[in-house]
Amino acid sequence: MGRYCIKRLLSAIPLLLVISFLIFMFIHLIPGDPARMVAGMDATEQQVQVVREQLGLDKPILTQYVDYMKGLFTGDLGDSIKNGATVADTIGSRFGATITLTFSSMIWAVIIGIGIGIVSAVKRGSPIDYLVMLIAISGISVPGFWLGLMLIQWFAVGLRLVPTQGLDTLSSYILPSITMGAGIMAILARFTRSSMLESLREDYVRTARAKGLNNFLVIMRHAFRNSLVEVVTVAGLQIGGLLSGSVLTETVFGIPGLGRLLVDSIEFRDYKVIQALLLFFSLEYIIINIIVDLLYGVLNPKIRYD
Repeated sequence: MGRYCIKRLLSAIPLLLVISFLIFMFIHLIPGDPARMVAGMDATEQQVQVVREQLGLDKPILTQYVDYMKGLFTGDLGDSIKNGATVADTIGSRFGATITLTFSSMIWAVIIGIGIGIVSAVKRGSPIDYLVMLIAISGISVPGFWLGLMLIQWFAVGLRLVPTQGLDTLSSYILPSITMGAGIMAILARFTRSSMLESLREDYVRTARAKGLNNFLVIMRHAFRNSLVEVVTVAGLQIGGLLSGSVLTETVFGIPGLGRLLVDSIEFRDYKVIQALLLFFSLEYIIINIIVDLLYGVLNPKIRYD
């Protein structure tokens, strides 16, 4: 397994190089001039040109990319155009909020999504099954920004039960985590139900029941355990989606996280921060996929890594 993990990590390097090049090129297609943003709208063209030279934006774009990659391989992500701090410090100051929000959203979404998916499969065709599927379809269909605004209106403004913005207290995590986790919960519920229905029709489940085993043990030890590979795959991909898809939630709730930082950086044309964030999101997807692949071997001993 260790050799497989190293092989996957090494194979990710060329992919990251391609991604970094594409990100760099696309970012420089964003309308607007960072030098003008730094110099000010009232600055003369000569002043803007001086700033452009200081930022290295006067060089050919391929030269800029090579310089950026040299800094990247030496651990130097550059400085933020907006605040002058290093990109590493700028991202680090926002990292904790996004990670905490992501995992608080994922925990409840996984527990409830898998739980109601199992119940729905076991109670197939019953009113409970239809209710769960209605919740799942609603969770997937409802836009996240609309759900967030409605939750703020109902529970923060109307009932005044929780704060409207920020992450100052534990209660302030409730509405953002519901907003981020609702879609994930619905997706997991549907995939768990589908996978469980397949497992419940297998011969080994009928054999276990014929032996007189407790129904709960049959469902959890045999049917659910053999459904975990698909469920883990979906859950792993959703974690990556939460980290990189926190833009809307953090904007709606005024959370100073990575998603909000990305929006602010795009507005200010802060190229180096944008590049670092998009590379981080890409690397995070790759690492999560590797972890999910390794979990397959834990969940199913028949899987071998060459």
